Amino acid sequence: MEHPENNEAYKGLVVNAGIEQPSSVNPYLKRKVKKRQLSVNEFVEGIVKGDVTILSQAVTLVESVRPEHQATAQEVIERCLPYSGNSIRVGISGVPGAGKSTSIDVFGLHVLEKGGKLAVLAIDPSSERSKGSILGDKTRMEQLSVHPKSFIRPSPSAGSLGGVARKTRETIILCEAAGFDKIFVETVGVGQSETAVHSMVDFFLLIQLAGTGDELQGIKRGIMEMADGIVINKADGNNIDKAKLAAAQFRNALHLFPAPDSGWTPRVLTYSGFYNLGVKEIWDMVYEYIDFVKGNGYFEYRRNEQSKYWMYESINEQLRDSFYHNAKIESMLQEKEQQVLKGNLTSFVAAKSLLDTYFEDLK
Repeated sequence: MEHPENNEAYKGLVVNAGIEQPSSVNPYLKRKVKKRQLSVNEFVEGIVKGDVTILSQAVTLVESVRPEHQATAQEVIERCLPYSGNSIRVGISGVPGAGKSTSIDVFGLHVLEKGGKLAVLAIDPSSERSKGSILGDKTRMEQLSVHPKSFIRPSPSAGSLGGVARKTRETIILCEAAGFDKIFVETVGVGQSETAVHSMVDFFLLIQLAGTGDELQGIKRGIMEMADGIVINKADGNNIDKAKLAAAQFRNALHLFPAPDSGWTPRVLTYSGFYNLGVKEIWDMVYEYIDFVKGNGYFEYRRNEQSKYWMYESINEQLRDSFYHNAKIESMLQEKEQQVLKGNLTSFVAAKSLLDTYFEDLK
């Protein structure tokens, strides 16, 4: 239908045709092309050359739960194994707020001054409700995160081993193959995670704060027995005397523990991560410990024991996965669970019934 303004009565009016309407699709929008997954050879070659991008992709592959990714990741790890084992692995733990991330930033810069490359594996706690992780530790490592010789990888704990990412040990192998000769493993806090980290590092450093309790609190914490060195952070300003008192109390507590298998006597030092005070003394202690245990043969012994420990952990994990992915078990689980909830079966009888079915199915 013609517009009325085009009528003779309105001949004094001029109506422009207007402009062509743009497309509803952004012309600058590029179609996302799915990246081709690298082959095992490409992964290994890239890692050994020290390519951080390929190393990051390999770590993502290791952390994946997809069976096809796991198969590739295991092959990559096996090929990288001959290039690994040439690093100093340091576990760093402490209560939330003790200043672990800030300290790692300072520690990392100190060790990189002597040369070499540093990888930081920061384990971030996953929410029990949402299952998500912030993965924000890198923001607190302002100087280290932009250092060309450092690699920082935050990983979600995913609820495994009380907070330690299930694949951290395999990530260590990849980092060592990529030429990183110093590895820091930061844990989420206190708990079962420390036991797992202790079983994958050479030196276990515990960061404490002044005013967290007396000698009795120190004795009660099982984590104290695992520490090769304890450091009291925030020993600056008005807090210096409190830090010295806390150090004395921790030393007294350590005297009540049996001597470690390594023959090393754990030390207690004070420092300030924020003001970079006392950091050199801490790393002198770490290097002295490494020389000490290499001299008496404990270094190799501990590495071998750790390999054995992770073999059994892998067996336990595979058995658990095999059990829960068994077709018969999957069909029975809900039924047994309901019987337990209604009080018709005890938890132990239900578990035994499920296990008997599982083992019968394997025959």
